[in-house]
Amino acid sequence: MSDLYYLVSSQFEAASQITSLAQTHRASRLHGHSYSVSLRIKSQQQQNEILSQFSSELEYLSEKLNYGFLNDVIENPTDENISKWFLSQHGLNQQQEENIYQVAVQSTQHSGVDLVRPDQKGLYQAHIWRRYRFEAAHQLPNVEPGHQCGRMHGHGFEVILHVNQQLLDQEMGVDFDLLDQLWFPIYKQLNNRCLNDIKGLENPTSEVLSHWIWQQIKPQVDALSWVTVYETHSSGCHYNGRDYRIWKEFLFESAIKKSGQLLGHSYKCRLHLQADLDEVMGWTVDYGDVKKIFKPVYEQLDHHCLNDSLNTYLNEDELNLPQLLMWMKQQISEKLPQLDRIDCYQQPGQGAQLCWGSEPPAIPD
Repeated sequence: MSDLYYLVSSQFEAASQITSLAQTHRASRLHGHSYSVSLRIKSQQQQNEILSQFSSELEYLSEKLNYGFLNDVIENPTDENISKWFLSQHGLNQQQEENIYQVAVQSTQHSGVDLVRPDQKGLYQAHIWRRYRFEAAHQLPNVEPGHQCGRMHGHGFEVILHVNQQLLDQEMGVDFDLLDQLWFPIYKQLNNRCLNDIKGLENPTSEVLSHWIWQQIKPQVDALSWVTVYETHSSGCHYNGRDYRIWKEFLFESAIKKSGQLLGHSYKCRLHLQADLDEVMGWTVDYGDVKKIFKPVYEQLDHHCLNDSLNTYLNEDELNLPQLLMWMKQQISEKLPQLDRIDCYQQPGQGAQLCWGSEPPAIPD
């Protein structure tokens, strides 16, 4: 059984003051952000219209806030309260509201909140995240001779700290400034270093690094839910104290026939996998192996008309994202049994997800 989600997003510019914070806190002063808001909509309907329907409504609501002072509309406009405001709007009618699984508000490029719809008791589950970066060198000592990761090389690593909290009557969860304070000592240990020289990181894969950071932060923040490590812009690992999940992204340029017209998109596809850690290699699945297995599928998609590539799978001329996702699952799931979710975006912030395993944390775009 697979769960299907649609994703739409919008942006707005606005000023705000967080009045619940101490006057010495920077966010209590008048300031502004370029906000991004997105909806994650759970649905079994395989219709292209769902994206346009929700996208139009989200744009309409965002325009109400655009170039305004949020406090005039939303009392104490924390990211959490902004998310609640979008969930409360009558423009998202009752039938639609039953499908809206999550509202995400991103006030900066490196921080945001994903708010799950309230439960029967009216309690909200808030997923709060903050992104960081450091520069470091490393090599993987246990790979076979000739493997590129066996050579000394480096990355601009990115790390996301995730906190899951149930909001009772709180207007915000953990303060981003607290996460900054906890991250800074770790940054000092990692930045401009060779990771292999650090105790516990002798085999510094993404999996080992995410585990190492988890051990540093979790004792200080019990609500820490995941640590994410980006090794490159297109691959990385999540760790939650028990499970490792990795992902690998691919971009392909494709045409599509829709309503008798030929359109084109730059698609982004993200494969998610969960597997046990190989204690010797220090990874779950080699990113290179994922790329190799997906290559035959990629070659059918990139610089092709998708309707032609999927013509033996389609029952009609109209192609939608769920059909594309199910086709990709059919092509590679047996060859890549660790795979349990595929995301596909046809344009930034607009796409669909097919999930048949445990839920990983959100990956901010």
